[in-house]
Amino acid sequence: MSFPKVVLGGGLLAGLLAAPPAEARFGKRSDSNETSKPVHKASAIGADDDDSNKEDENRNRSSKTTTVSSTDDCCSASASDDAAAIILGAVFELLFRGMGEAIASTGTHHGHDIDAPDAPPERNSLRHAVPFSFRAGVLASPVEGGMGVDFDVGWDLRQFGVDLRLSRLMGTGAGASSRDARTMGEMHVTYSPLVREDLRMRAEAGVSTVDLPGRVYVGPSLGMSVEACVLGPLDVEARFQVTPFPYRQMDVRAGLALHLGSLMLRGGARSLYLDSEVRPVGQDRSFAPEFGMGFTF
Repeated sequence: MSFPKVVLGGGLLAGLLAAPPAEARFGKRSDSNETSKPVHKASAIGADDDDSNKEDENRNRSSKTTTVSSTDDCCSASASDDAAAIILGAVFELLFRGMGEAIASTGTHHGHDIDAPDAPPERNSLRHAVPFSFRAGVLASPVEGGMGVDFDVGWDLRQFGVDLRLSRLMGTGAGASSRDARTMGEMHVTYSPLVREDLRMRAEAGVSTVDLPGRVYVGPSLGMSVEACVLGPLDVEARFQVTPFPYRQMDVRAGLALHLGSLMLRGGARSLYLDSEVRPVGQDRSFAPEFGMGFTF
């Protein structure tokens, strides 16, 4: 063997002996000191990597989404309800207060100013002698075997005026039906021959009607009414009305009226007689108390 080959062989042998032993990695874990690298999640063969990236992004986005608490909505709704309640309460308070002040400061039964007795009376202190007055009211009277409800509207221009009334008689006894009810109406023109601050007397004339099942009666109607001051805002009222034909009707009522500004509280008694042909079944002459309220300006 030549000398160059001996040197080359000796160098290769020295290199193999000096080299560090190689670590076998077949099926063994790497050393714990090695930094672990993130492992990509395995995907099906043929699936695009973009799909998996989008899924990861959507998952991260949904996990970061801020959930709005329903407490905020409840608080805002409660605040809105409270504000609306406060506003409505204030509006109703103003309305009722305004109505109360209007009722207390209006009407026809305000007396003279005691501090200035020689001063000319104001319009509202003329009571029954005001140049123009308007009245409206409702009265209820439980008659024998039924109930009567009376509505009235009227106005006076010094001595002349108009009086309109509508009455409803309803049976309340056993076997009573709508056919037993009666509707009566009165339309009168009035003339007041006596008008004073504490007294008004009216003569009335017009027509009266009664509505029966299948027919309506209309006849002439005459009447008389009086209103007089008794004590302060307390008045006495009385009224008489009669229809002689084609049916007979006589209505008499009397009572007291308490004026509270323009509000009027009324109570008394009523006697109503109707011809047997038109009166409700089971009702003849009726005498009963009546009560109600109204307004006068």
